Amino acid sequence: MKKVSVIGATGYAGAELLRILHNHPEAQVVHITSESHAGEYIDDLYPHLRGIYNQKLISMKEMDKIGKDSDFVFICLPHGHAMKVGKALENMPTRIIDLGADYRFDDTDIYEAWYKVEHTHKEAPRVYGLAELYRDQVKDAKIIGNAGCYTTASILALAPLAKNKLIDVSTIVVDAKSGVSGAGRGAKLPNHFPELYDSFKAYGVATHRHTPEIEQALADLSGESTVLNFTPHLVPMSRGILSTCYATLKAGVTPEQVDKAYEDMYGKEFFIRLLGRNGYPATKNVRGSNYCELGWHIDPRTNRVIVLSVIDNLVKGAAGQAVQNFNIACGFEEKLGLDVVPMYP
Repeated sequence: MKKVSVIGATGYAGAELLRILHNHPEAQVVHITSESHAGEYIDDLYPHLRGIYNQKLISMKEMDKIGKDSDFVFICLPHGHAMKVGKALENMPTRIIDLGADYRFDDTDIYEAWYKVEHTHKEAPRVYGLAELYRDQVKDAKIIGNAGCYTTASILALAPLAKNKLIDVSTIVVDAKSGVSGAGRGAKLPNHFPELYDSFKAYGVATHRHTPEIEQALADLSGESTVLNFTPHLVPMSRGILSTCYATLKAGVTPEQVDKAYEDMYGKEFFIRLLGRNGYPATKNVRGSNYCELGWHIDPRTNRVIVLSVIDNLVKGAAGQAVQNFNIACGFEEKLGLDVVPMYP
């Protein structure tokens, strides 16, 4: 049994993490924190946790106690805040899984350029936590930078093509749509019901911070410098991401080679569902689960491959992937606590 704590437990990702950890047979939640709700009970803030968690939220000021009591700390804070936790725990055996962006980048200059925040823990030993691609590095990592939601859907969609050098990585376009829970729980005018309902819009065009994260992983896989266009959209639903990824196939690449690349990379992956060539994934089919569904199409007119990828942004895109990384790091079966049927409808 591993003792775990959740830093920032009152956001959507933190609450989802608590939901998943409750059903994990090898995880005991010992501390949960919130700066804005310290002293309150979690089930007063999230009534769906009544009778499941009745713990009182504490402040991060008690980090020394949290670190001493915990084998793992999950950080569910906005970017710029996890580094303080990382530094506070660097001399303790406590391991960290950060659901934010602070430990996702090999090059902290890229982080600073896109996030406009100084990286104060540049020397931290960290690995990128996209489980299907980096599980060997995750096993022994002190700090795991959990992959982002848009990035998980998009990287998993393109990884077989990049790794097998089937596409021109300079031609990649990612067009992704997310449910509003991806914007967090805080009140924001654009997410107000009358503003959001019955509408569909793009945002962060050419500036979204997940862009360099996708580029980093695809460059690592392909061995080639990668620059791409990424455009996110907001959909009036609570959960889910659909990422549509486009790239030009290299000369002579056949549809059968594309099919084989996906089967070779993901055919034995429990959390990846391959719908095959001409498949159409749907967000409803993975809702509430840690699955990613993939389907791909080849357009002979333009010689482009179009890959469709769906995940639940709060599970495979956040809390579920964090638990998957936790399982890998502990040597547990990777699907432990995550082997659930998606909610439908």
